[in-house]
Amino acid sequence: MPDALERLTSQQRDLLTQRFGRTVVVDDMSWGLVSTTVLAVDTDEGRLVVKAGGTPDGHIAREISAHERWTAPWVRQGRAARMVYADRATKLVVTEYLTGRLIQGTATSSSLAVYEQAGALLAQFHRQERVVDDGYERAANVKTLRWLAAPHRIGPDVAGRLRSMIEGWPTPTAVLVPTHGDWQARNWLSDDAGVVKVIDYGRTALRPAGEDFERLAAREFLRVPGAERAFLQGYGEDPREPDAWFRQRVRLAVAVAVWAFHVGDEAYEGEGHRMITEVLSRTSPVPR
Repeated sequence: MPDALERLTSQQRDLLTQRFGRTVVVDDMSWGLVSTTVLAVDTDEGRLVVKAGGTPDGHIAREISAHERWTAPWVRQGRAARMVYADRATKLVVTEYLTGRLIQGTATSSSLAVYEQAGALLAQFHRQERVVDDGYERAANVKTLRWLAAPHRIGPDVAGRLRSMIEGWPTPTAVLVPTHGDWQARNWLSDDAGVVKVIDYGRTALRPAGEDFERLAAREFLRVPGAERAFLQGYGEDPREPDAWFRQRVRLAVAVAVWAFHVGDEAYEGEGHRMITEVLSRTSPVPR
Protein backbone atom coordinates (compact mmCIF):
# COMPACT_ATOMS: atom_id res chain seq x y z
CA MET A 1 0.00 0.00 0.00
CA PRO A 2 2.54 2.62 -1.09
CA ASP A 3 -0.13 5.33 -1.50
CA ALA A 4 -0.78 5.28 2.25
CA LEU A 5 2.69 6.69 2.93
CA GLU A 6 1.91 9.58 0.62
CA ARG A 7 -0.59 10.86 3.18
CA LEU A 8 2.34 11.60 5.48
CA THR A 9 4.18 14.88 5.11
CA SER A 10 7.59 14.85 3.44
CA GLN A 11 9.18 15.61 6.83
CA GLN A 12 7.40 12.64 8.42
CA ARG A 13 8.49 10.31 5.60
CA ASP A 14 12.08 11.60 5.81
CA LEU A 15 12.20 10.95 9.56
CA LEU A 16 10.91 7.41 9.08
CA THR A 17 13.53 6.70 6.42
CA GLN A 18 16.34 8.19 8.51
CA ARG A 19 15.36 6.19 11.60
CA PHE A 20 14.13 2.90 10.14
CA GLY A 21 15.34 2.71 6.55
CA ARG A 22 13.08 0.23 4.76
CA THR A 23 9.43 0.97 5.57
CA VAL A 24 6.77 -1.18 3.89
CA VAL A 25 3.09 -0.58 4.66
CA VAL A 26 1.21 -3.81 5.39
CA ASP A 27 -2.05 -2.39 6.77
CA ASP A 28 -3.82 0.98 6.82
CA MET A 29 -5.63 1.28 10.16
CA SER A 30 -6.69 4.93 9.82
CA TRP A 31 -10.26 5.93 10.67
CA GLY A 32 -10.61 8.32 7.77
CA LEU A 33 -12.65 10.83 9.83
CA VAL A 34 -9.75 12.76 11.34
CA SER A 35 -6.36 13.87 10.08
CA THR A 36 -4.36 11.13 11.82
CA THR A 37 -2.87 8.39 9.63
CA VAL A 38 -2.24 5.02 11.32
CA LEU A 39 -0.18 2.41 9.48
CA ALA A 40 1.24 -1.01 10.29
CA VAL A 41 4.67 -1.20 8.63
CA ASP A 42 7.42 -3.75 8.22
CA THR A 43 10.94 -2.50 8.91
CA ASP A 44 14.35 -4.05 9.55
CA GLU A 45 13.49 -3.75 13.25
CA GLY A 46 10.27 -5.73 12.81
CA ARG A 47 6.64 -4.78 12.49
CA LEU A 48 5.76 -1.37 13.92
CA VAL A 49 2.83 1.04 14.02
CA VAL A 50 3.24 4.56 12.64
CA LYS A 51 0.89 7.35 13.70
CA ALA A 52 1.22 10.63 11.84
CA GLY A 53 -0.87 13.73 12.46
CA GLY A 54 -2.05 16.24 9.89
CA THR A 55 -2.04 20.01 10.31
CA PRO A 56 -5.12 20.23 12.61
CA ASP A 57 -4.15 17.16 14.65
CA GLY A 58 -4.05 17.53 18.42
CA HIS A 59 -3.81 13.86 19.29
CA ILE A 60 -0.18 12.93 18.62
CA ALA A 61 1.24 15.15 21.38
CA ARG A 62 -1.11 13.51 23.89
CA GLU A 63 -0.16 10.08 22.57
CA ILE A 64 3.53 10.82 23.10
CA SER A 65 2.93 12.20 26.60
CA ALA A 66 0.90 9.12 27.54
CA HIS A 67 3.77 6.83 26.56
CA GLU A 68 6.29 8.99 28.40
CA ARG A 69 4.28 9.26 31.63
CA TRP A 70 1.75 6.48 32.10
CA THR A 71 1.83 3.40 29.85
CA ALA A 72 4.91 1.74 31.42
CA PRO A 73 2.96 -0.58 33.80
CA TRP A 74 0.93 -1.91 30.88
CA VAL A 75 4.00 -2.21 28.66
CA ARG A 76 5.77 -4.34 31.29
CA GLN A 77 2.79 -6.71 31.31
CA GLY A 78 2.56 -6.90 27.52
CA ARG A 79 -0.76 -5.03 27.64
CA ALA A 80 0.42 -1.98 25.68
CA ALA A 81 2.94 -1.28 22.95
CA ARG A 82 6.31 0.33 23.72
CA MET A 83 7.02 3.65 22.05
CA VAL A 84 10.02 3.26 19.73
CA TYR A 85 10.36 6.73 18.27
CA ALA A 86 8.56 10.08 18.46
CA ASP A 87 8.88 13.60 17.10
CA ARG A 88 6.45 16.17 18.49
CA ALA A 89 7.37 18.87 16.00
CA THR A 90 6.32 16.78 13.00
CA LYS A 91 3.47 14.97 14.83
CA LEU A 92 4.94 11.51 14.41
CA VAL A 93 5.00 8.55 16.81
CA VAL A 94 6.10 4.96 16.21
CA THR A 95 5.35 2.05 18.53
CA GLU A 96 5.80 -1.68 18.60
CA TYR A 97 3.08 -3.69 16.86
CA LEU A 98 0.72 -5.16 19.43
CA THR A 99 -0.62 -8.60 18.54
CA GLY A 100 -4.29 -9.37 18.98
CA ARG A 101 -7.67 -8.81 17.37
CA LEU A 102 -9.80 -5.73 17.84
CA ILE A 103 -12.57 -6.60 20.30
CA GLN A 104 -15.24 -4.25 18.97
CA GLY A 105 -17.74 -6.00 16.71
CA THR A 106 -16.69 -9.53 17.66
CA ALA A 107 -18.18 -12.18 19.95
CA THR A 108 -15.43 -11.33 22.43
CA SER A 109 -17.09 -7.95 23.02
CA SER A 110 -19.83 -9.81 24.94
CA SER A 111 -17.41 -11.65 27.24
CA LEU A 112 -17.71 -10.58 30.87
CA ALA A 113 -14.10 -11.64 31.40
CA VAL A 114 -13.08 -8.92 28.95
CA TYR A 115 -14.86 -6.26 31.00
CA GLU A 116 -13.36 -7.47 34.25
CA GLN A 117 -9.87 -7.29 32.71
CA ALA A 118 -10.62 -3.85 31.26
CA GLY A 119 -11.74 -2.61 34.67
CA ALA A 120 -8.58 -3.89 36.35
CA LEU A 121 -6.37 -2.32 33.65
CA LEU A 122 -8.11 1.02 33.99
CA ALA A 123 -7.79 1.01 37.78
CA GLN A 124 -4.06 0.42 37.43
CA PHE A 125 -3.80 3.34 35.00
CA HIS A 126 -5.86 5.70 37.17
CA ARG A 127 -3.95 4.99 40.37
CA GLN A 128 -0.62 6.27 39.07
CA GLU A 129 -1.30 9.95 39.81
CA ARG A 130 -3.85 12.24 41.52
CA VAL A 131 -4.15 16.01 41.04
CA VAL A 132 -6.62 18.32 42.82
CA ASP A 133 -7.94 20.95 40.40
CA ASP A 134 -10.17 23.89 41.37
CA GLY A 135 -10.78 24.97 37.77
CA TYR A 136 -11.52 21.74 35.93
CA GLU A 137 -15.32 21.78 36.23
CA ARG A 138 -15.53 25.44 35.22
CA ALA A 139 -13.34 24.84 32.16
CA ALA A 140 -15.38 21.76 31.22
CA ASN A 141 -18.58 23.82 31.33
CA VAL A 142 -17.05 26.55 29.18
CA LYS A 143 -15.95 23.94 26.62
CA THR A 144 -19.44 22.47 26.41
CA LEU A 145 -20.96 25.92 25.94
CA ARG A 146 -18.50 26.46 23.06
CA TRP A 147 -19.74 23.22 21.48
CA LEU A 148 -23.30 24.52 21.73
CA ALA A 149 -22.25 27.82 20.12
CA ALA A 150 -20.77 25.97 17.12
CA PRO A 151 -22.87 24.74 14.16
CA HIS A 152 -24.90 21.62 15.00
CA ARG A 153 -28.27 19.96 14.48
CA ILE A 154 -29.47 20.02 18.07
CA GLY A 155 -32.94 21.61 18.13
CA PRO A 156 -32.99 25.22 19.35
CA ASP A 157 -35.28 24.47 22.29
CA VAL A 158 -33.12 21.56 23.38
CA ALA A 159 -29.92 23.58 22.93
CA GLY A 160 -31.41 26.39 25.02
CA ARG A 161 -32.37 23.98 27.77
CA LEU A 162 -28.87 22.50 27.77
CA ARG A 163 -27.26 25.94 27.84
CA SER A 164 -29.40 27.09 30.74
CA MET A 165 -28.68 23.90 32.68
CA ILE A 166 -24.91 24.14 32.19
CA GLU A 167 -24.76 27.83 33.09
CA GLY A 168 -26.41 27.00 36.42
CA TRP A 169 -24.12 24.16 37.41
CA PRO A 170 -21.78 24.37 40.42
CA THR A 171 -18.04 24.14 39.87
CA PRO A 172 -16.66 22.03 42.72
CA THR A 173 -13.05 20.98 43.11
CA ALA A 174 -12.22 17.91 41.01
CA VAL A 175 -9.68 15.13 41.55
CA LEU A 176 -7.92 14.30 38.28
CA VAL A 177 -6.18 11.06 37.34
CA PRO A 178 -4.53 9.79 34.14
CA THR A 179 -7.42 8.84 31.85
CA HIS A 180 -7.35 7.04 28.52
CA GLY A 181 -10.10 9.28 27.17
CA ASP A 182 -11.69 6.74 24.79
CA TRP A 183 -12.05 3.66 26.98
CA GLN A 184 -14.23 1.21 25.05
CA ALA A 185 -14.02 -2.00 23.02
CA ARG A 186 -12.76 -0.30 19.86
CA ASN A 187 -9.50 0.44 21.69
CA TRP A 188 -9.01 -3.01 23.19
CA LEU A 189 -7.37 -6.04 21.60
CA SER A 190 -7.65 -9.67 22.65
CA ASP A 191 -4.95 -12.25 21.89
CA ASP A 192 -5.31 -16.02 21.50
CA ALA A 193 -5.07 -16.47 25.26
CA GLY A 194 -7.90 -13.97 25.88
CA VAL A 195 -5.57 -11.31 27.29
CA VAL A 196 -6.91 -7.76 26.84
CA LYS A 197 -4.50 -5.14 25.51
CA VAL A 198 -4.87 -1.38 25.02
CA ILE A 199 -4.33 0.87 22.00
CA ASP A 200 -4.78 4.54 21.03
CA TYR A 201 -3.72 7.22 23.51
CA GLY A 202 -4.66 10.26 21.44
CA ARG A 203 -7.13 11.50 24.06
CA THR A 204 -5.13 10.60 27.16
CA ALA A 205 -5.04 13.37 29.77
CA LEU A 206 -5.64 14.17 33.43
CA ARG A 207 -9.41 14.11 34.09
CA PRO A 208 -11.86 12.82 36.71
CA ALA A 209 -11.81 9.01 36.79
CA GLY A 210 -15.49 8.79 35.88
CA GLU A 211 -14.83 10.20 32.43
CA ASP A 212 -13.34 6.85 31.39
CA PHE A 213 -16.72 5.26 32.14
CA GLU A 214 -18.64 7.54 29.76
CA ARG A 215 -18.33 5.70 26.46
CA LEU A 216 -18.91 2.32 28.09
CA ALA A 217 -22.08 3.64 29.72
CA ALA A 218 -23.34 4.85 26.33
CA ARG A 219 -22.56 1.61 24.50
CA GLU A 220 -21.19 -1.59 25.99
CA PHE A 221 -22.91 -1.36 29.37
CA LEU A 222 -26.25 -1.00 27.59
CA ARG A 223 -25.61 -3.80 25.11
CA VAL A 224 -23.96 -6.49 27.24
CA PRO A 225 -25.89 -7.76 30.29
CA GLY A 226 -23.59 -7.86 33.32
CA ALA A 227 -20.79 -5.87 31.65
CA GLU A 228 -20.97 -2.96 34.09
CA ARG A 229 -20.91 -5.25 37.12
CA ALA A 230 -17.94 -7.20 35.73
CA PHE A 231 -16.11 -3.97 34.92
CA LEU A 232 -16.61 -2.60 38.43
CA GLN A 233 -15.47 -5.91 39.90
CA GLY A 234 -12.22 -5.53 38.00
CA TYR A 235 -11.90 -1.84 38.83
CA GLY A 236 -12.50 -2.46 42.53
CA GLU A 237 -14.90 0.41 43.27
CA ASP A 238 -17.19 2.86 41.51
CA PRO A 239 -15.55 6.32 41.33
CA ARG A 240 -18.64 8.04 39.89
CA GLU A 241 -20.21 10.57 42.26
CA PRO A 242 -23.83 10.96 41.03
CA ASP A 243 -23.92 14.75 40.49
CA ALA A 244 -20.52 14.87 38.77
CA TRP A 245 -21.43 11.81 36.70
CA PHE A 246 -24.63 13.49 35.49
CA ARG A 247 -22.67 16.59 34.41
CA GLN A 248 -20.14 14.42 32.60
CA ARG A 249 -22.90 12.56 30.74
CA VAL A 250 -24.46 15.83 29.56
CA ARG A 251 -21.09 17.18 28.40
CA LEU A 252 -20.30 13.99 26.48
CA ALA A 253 -23.70 13.91 24.81
CA VAL A 254 -23.27 17.47 23.52
CA ALA A 255 -19.69 16.89 22.39
CA VAL A 256 -20.61 13.72 20.49
CA ALA A 257 -23.57 15.31 18.69
CA VAL A 258 -21.65 18.42 17.65
CA TRP A 259 -18.27 16.81 16.83
CA ALA A 260 -19.89 14.05 14.78
CA PHE A 261 -21.83 16.65 12.81
CA HIS A 262 -18.59 18.48 12.03
CA VAL A 263 -16.84 15.36 10.70
CA GLY A 264 -19.89 13.99 8.88
CA ASP A 265 -20.38 10.83 10.96
CA GLU A 266 -24.18 10.62 10.94
CA ALA A 267 -24.39 7.37 12.92
CA TYR A 268 -22.27 8.80 15.75
CA GLU A 269 -24.20 12.07 15.58
CA GLY A 270 -27.40 10.09 16.04
CA GLU A 271 -25.89 8.45 19.10
CA GLY A 272 -25.14 11.89 20.50
CA HIS A 273 -28.74 13.00 20.00
CA ARG A 274 -29.96 9.82 21.69
CA MET A 275 -27.66 10.53 24.63
CA ILE A 276 -28.99 14.10 24.88
CA THR A 277 -32.56 12.81 24.98
CA GLU A 278 -31.61 10.33 27.69
CA VAL A 279 -29.88 12.82 29.97
CA LEU A 280 -32.61 15.42 29.57
CA SER A 281 -35.21 12.86 30.60
CA ARG A 282 -33.75 13.18 34.11
CA THR A 283 -34.58 16.30 36.06
CA SER A 284 -31.80 15.38 38.48
CA PRO A 285 -29.06 12.77 38.73
CA VAL A 286 -30.32 9.29 39.46
CA PRO A 287 -28.49 7.62 42.39
CA ARG A 288 -27.10 4.18 41.61
